[in-house]
Amino acid sequence: MSPPISSSSSASDVIDFVVHKGNGVKGLVDTGLETVPEPYIQPLEERLDPTKFQPENFIPIIDVSNWDDPKVVDSICDAASKWGFFQIVNHGVPLEVLENLKSAAHSFFQLPSEERKKYLKENSPSEAVCLCTSFSPQAEKVLEWKDFLRLSWVSEDQASAFWPPVCKEEALEYVKKVELVTKRLLEALLKRLGVKEIDKTTEYKLTASPILSLNYYPCCPSPELTAGVGRHSDVSTITILLQDDTGGLYVRGTSEDSWIHVPHVTGALVINIGDVLQIMSNDKYKSIEHRAIASRSKNRVSIPFFVNPGSDATIGPLPEVLASGETPIYKHVVFSDYFKHFFSKGHDGKKTVEFAKI
Repeated sequence: MSPPISSSSSASDVIDFVVHKGNGVKGLVDTGLETVPEPYIQPLEERLDPTKFQPENFIPIIDVSNWDDPKVVDSICDAASKWGFFQIVNHGVPLEVLENLKSAAHSFFQLPSEERKKYLKENSPSEAVCLCTSFSPQAEKVLEWKDFLRLSWVSEDQASAFWPPVCKEEALEYVKKVELVTKRLLEALLKRLGVKEIDKTTEYKLTASPILSLNYYPCCPSPELTAGVGRHSDVSTITILLQDDTGGLYVRGTSEDSWIHVPHVTGALVINIGDVLQIMSNDKYKSIEHRAIASRSKNRVSIPFFVNPGSDATIGPLPEVLASGETPIYKHVVFSDYFKHFFSKGHDGKKTVEFAKI
């Protein structure tokens, strides 16, 4: 019997196999394909140019073993203002918890195809779990070389009931540990903005709808032709990322069209500012464009924890930020509208934030 997909398959056949039949990029690679199919080949201007790389040591690494130290708070806020990206070490999440979660992500994507497909949107037992491919396949011109399992965090009971058994315990343990990291980071960042206390209303506007995403980038025969994730900024408040030692995360650099590789640091979490916090800080903090590439030789996992507002929360510049008479750059928008706008198109750099500008 001939394989379902081969180098001679049409673009529509590939899309049907990957997207509509739910096999994902993992299913594509499992057919033994040795060349990148046409729907995944990025135009020249969207490919990562190695001549545009800046040194890795540009991205700060901050020791947060003493969260209450004013120097630590200053380092976090300065990095959020200047870079929008930084790494933290000694954050209190045990190394074993991090390693177990990465292993669990691999375990999920090594499940037989029919097992994975139980979590596709049309099959999933709950909105708390959804297996997806690419970014927004219906809206993209070119597909991204990535599958991901989206785990929405509402409660431990819901997660226990619906998250896949193969990764549930590891994901739950991680989420419970990383919630404290989220709290401490936001306390530091909002203090600089003049927010004295994070009350329930502010908390809802910042952290009410977090999502843990197990991102899987299978080996790619020609990663230089593809995008694991296209260039974009996150729509979150902040994102806390656990990356493996494969490498492949790049952040927009300081000079025109330059990129900085974010190196793997054992035990570190990568933090980036999302659009929500850029909007709420009236541009004092910056969400930064970033992108990812797959590896030719290793299956890569990266695990972002997107800290999002409640879906019906209204986001805009915080009153404390505007208290001194500063002119607002952004109007107030409902987060669900902003979120839908983000997914209504392919990744396009920093353009989503224009949706909220006055």
